Amino acid sequence: MENTRTTAPILVTGGTGTLGAHVLPLLRAAGRNVRVLSRRARPDADGVEYVAVDLLTGEGLDAALAGVETVLHLAGGVKDDDRVARNLVSAAERAGVRHLVYISVIGTDAVPLAWFRTQREAERIVTGAAIPWTVLRAAQFHDLVLTVAEKMAKLPVVPVPGGVRLEPVDAREVAQRLVELALGEPAGRVADLAGPRVYGLGELVAGYAAASGRKRRPQLGVRMPGRAGKAYRAGDNLATVNGSERGRRTWEAFLAERVAG
Repeated sequence: MENTRTTAPILVTGGTGTLGAHVLPLLRAAGRNVRVLSRRARPDADGVEYVAVDLLTGEGLDAALAGVETVLHLAGGVKDDDRVARNLVSAAERAGVRHLVYISVIGTDAVPLAWFRTQREAERIVTGAAIPWTVLRAAQFHDLVLTVAEKMAKLPVVPVPGGVRLEPVDAREVAQRLVELALGEPAGRVADLAGPRVYGLGELVAGYAAASGRKRRPQLGVRMPGRAGKAYRAGDNLATVNGSERGRRTWEAFLAERVAG
């Protein structure tokens, strides 16, 4: 009899977002059927079933998890990620899910900002689940850094918080790693995944301006106050040198593809 781990659909939250857009075709290429949670009903595609679920209330989750053995939790927002995680984990436990894979963020337990605290709580809920799990922490995606750089490059003077460094990673490389993890056995907390280089925020904005042909604006160094500033200056948002993995696609390569010309 065929192994149910290869025939059961993989449930993906956040499948319509930036990361999900890369994950879904990889799962399909691996021969897996996919069930995607969506806020609104959508027409199904080849091997991809869309199910309307409200993750904030949990409405529809039990039905969506029927017959699912692996969950890939990619959904995230500016708030309520802990609430979403609690609803998903509870429903996954009831459904007897065998593997929950969660994408978290590097520095979630070290940077004292509200969003990081929410991520830390969501991660705590996942790792405390009564089902096997895998957690991958990743750095900020190139796509998010591009959004920030676009906005900052429009200012007449670009404020650059001193000591703030980022190591953006390509979403496609994160997607590839997540699919490998989802198709494998539960592995607990795995090595962090960050980009190949560490950049100052000013470097990232200047790189965007050069690639897009925008006039480079003058930059003004400012000091980020408080505990958050101290954490960024200490590099608490960066992957450790040892025990982390590095993507290969650089910020410059991403910009050449996305905005050059």
